[in-house]
Amino acid sequence: MEKFGKSQPVKRVEDVRFLTGQGRYVDDVAPEGALHAYVFRSSVAHAEITGLVLDDARVAPGVHLVLGADDLARAGISEGLLANIITNRDGSKAAAPRRPLLAEGRVRFVGEPIAFIVAETLQQARDAAELIGFDYDDLPAKMALAPGGETLHPEAPDNRAFDWGLGDEAAVEAAIEKAAHVVRLHVEDNRIIANSMEPRGCFAEPEGDRLHVSVNGQGVWGAKRNLARVLGLAPERIRVTNPDVGGGFGMKAFDYPETFLAAHAARVLNRPVRWMSERGEAMMSDNSGRALEHELTLGFDQNLRITAYRVDTKCELGAYNSFMGQGIQTDLFAKVLMGTYDVQATYLHVEGFYTNTTQVDAYRGAGRPEANYALERILDRAARELGVDTFELHRRNFIAPDQFPYVSATGETYDVGEFDRVLSRAESEADRVGFAVRKAESAARGRLRGMGLCYYIESILGNPSETAKVEFNEDGTVSIYVGTQSNGQGHETVYAAFLSDQTGIPADLIHVIQGDSDLIANGGGTGGSRSVTTQNNATLATVARMIEVFIPYLAKKMGVEADEVSFDDETFRAPGSNMTPTFLEAAEMARADGRSDLLTHEETATLPGRSYPNGAHVAEVEVDPETGHVSVERYTVVDDFGNLINPMLVEGQVHGGVVQGIGQALCEHVVYDEDGQLLTASFMDYAMPRAADVPMFKFATEAVPSTANIMGMKGCGEAGTVGSMAATANAVADALWDVGVRQADMPFTPHRVWKMVNDALA
Repeated sequence: MEKFGKSQPVKRVEDVRFLTGQGRYVDDVAPEGALHAYVFRSSVAHAEITGLVLDDARVAPGVHLVLGADDLARAGISEGLLANIITNRDGSKAAAPRRPLLAEGRVRFVGEPIAFIVAETLQQARDAAELIGFDYDDLPAKMALAPGGETLHPEAPDNRAFDWGLGDEAAVEAAIEKAAHVVRLHVEDNRIIANSMEPRGCFAEPEGDRLHVSVNGQGVWGAKRNLARVLGLAPERIRVTNPDVGGGFGMKAFDYPETFLAAHAARVLNRPVRWMSERGEAMMSDNSGRALEHELTLGFDQNLRITAYRVDTKCELGAYNSFMGQGIQTDLFAKVLMGTYDVQATYLHVEGFYTNTTQVDAYRGAGRPEANYALERILDRAARELGVDTFELHRRNFIAPDQFPYVSATGETYDVGEFDRVLSRAESEADRVGFAVRKAESAARGRLRGMGLCYYIESILGNPSETAKVEFNEDGTVSIYVGTQSNGQGHETVYAAFLSDQTGIPADLIHVIQGDSDLIANGGGTGGSRSVTTQNNATLATVARMIEVFIPYLAKKMGVEADEVSFDDETFRAPGSNMTPTFLEAAEMARADGRSDLLTHEETATLPGRSYPNGAHVAEVEVDPETGHVSVERYTVVDDFGNLINPMLVEGQVHGGVVQGIGQALCEHVVYDEDGQLLTASFMDYAMPRAADVPMFKFATEAVPSTANIMGMKGCGEAGTVGSMAATANAVADALWDVGVRQADMPFTPHRVWKMVNDALA
């Protein structure tokens, strides 16, 4: 481990500026004098637009520009938002209806952009929006997660966007038919809103014949490509930057209409234009997460080994395809379909439906939390129905260590795994042997206590290639330019520490530069827990190149042959020479000699395979049957993240992810009425988890170093969420089982739990 990081718990260097109000977010760095934009949005979920009158708004005080769909068309802005389209079971392509930047002829969800107003002040833009004449004929809102209803798009006449399958359906059905035991379960996975601390925002400004667009996203290169496509500009005329970003969670990974509208407005007016979402606006217009339901079937043999697994899923897309909306509950879900269990007979069938709601896309984990949730819920139910301990049922079906590398039923090559070892550590850390006493103590107080287990596995996603550039500066500092984008993960700390470990350059002299398409040619952005493994792999390649090119130069200085010079992670050395220069000293010599070629180094590297973080979450809850209130009393996580660079940052990532999973399990829930009106559009109505809702976490790691990268690392950014939903839900189900509750779905709000208990006792 020494070679690839000292695994020391270094505090985050960026926290000082964040905690003292010195963060530079997109709304902080917008150009002085920039015009303000406001979006006029649909107040109805489904309607034909019969009239849109913008004239009064255009002459309102302070207004510089008002854009509708017709204005974009006249300006030659004809491209809509992109989406990845999958292939149906029958070989045809899934539905791909146009998603315009501004509504064209029809509105399809509350919050859909209709007009874009640009004024001197935000208040003037808002006032102008009040003058817009918006006439429409209502259409029935399609809200059911099922075929039928008023058609949203001609391309999907029954509102089914796709019908997708993976696996041998006939073989799986045959295996289920002859199984000794069959367990079935209906499971719902509730829709949630990301609610990043900082809402979405952007600004655009002309820079000569170029355009600079700053957006608080999760990378700059996708936005740059799409801006070039939509605006019809050569890519080299566009610069995209990401300043500090206050949370992304997948929701900010993709483009939204406002970025293109602000960019177009800035070009039309030749003035900077800024837009910032408000919280209620964000709840209406940000991509949601999850929103699906499953029919699950497990087959077992006489020895309680799983013989087959079938999943039939209905997932909600919202009114349009978002960028990864079709792929998340199909391709990404499938990557960990069978989890950590040695089963080859699997079938995943997914139908996606359009509804008159906001789009659904990535939310921390993107498909892998959903897959693990479904699998671990039915495995927990199977243990109850088959009369076996759930920990034992897990162990009985784990892929054994000597089976690795293991090719899963859906084609993923798991490189390593010691799942029993990790589970045993979790069982001990959670004090499972003491649970019976704690359960009795709860019962004495009239409470129901439950313990829930989830053993998860995650597949690291995204582009396996990344670029790193290291530059020695005149002031003696070093800059490392990276292709990923921090949204709060601590990249500035971890990348500087890793480069320091590999080169001996003091970490406090290393500046991490990110989020500027002019400064580094390519990058994959952040998402899918890819950042640390891909970026540090690129750093290793860059450091290797630095050593390679410095050695011949230093050999001449030392008076030795190049093959005699070595680098020991801190200094260059050679037998027979007293010179032992550090990298900084070598760079200083090179600068003095005019060797500018030795002062900047850039390499791109590609990981040979994915890594698969995994681990066990054990939640313990207490339920008050009289009120339905659920409290999480204990929570234990034991993860296998392979080798760690900074355990403190890893633990922080897990804590955050666990809280998001507990939040979805206990309180978060997007609710629309039958007309498509969002009823949970503020924090008065949408419950977010608070500090009082979660206990102190017990966290440990059991490292099984990955063989898919030279560092032995496995990503950790999303793992907390991947494991916590099912662990919490299974704990609640365990507590409620004693009073006869058999169907228990998230969110476990007091009213829902109270009703479950009373319905079971009736």
